[in-house]
Amino acid sequence: MSTITAILEPDVDGSLHLPLPVDMRHGKIKVVATLWAATSEATAQTIRKGFGCLKGKICLAADFDAPLEDFKDYME
Repeated sequence: MSTITAILEPDVDGSLHLPLPVDMRHGKIKVVATLWAATSEATAQTIRKGFGCLKGKICLAADFDAPLEDFKDYME
C-alpha cells in the first residue's frame, strides 16, 4: 500500500489525472480519495522546503534566555 498526496488541477471535463509510481503502473489498483479545495496558502506549505519552512510553527517563551534556578550555584 502506498500513500500519495498531490494537488491536482481538474481538466475541463472535471476529471483528475493522478501520476502513479512506476511499481504500480501495471494491473488494477484501488484508489481512496479525500477531496478538499487547495488554497494558495496550502499549496505554498506543501512546496516550501529548506530554511524558513517552519516559520510561524515554533514559538519560544519570552524568558527562554533567562537564567535557570537549578544552575544558580554553577553561575556564581
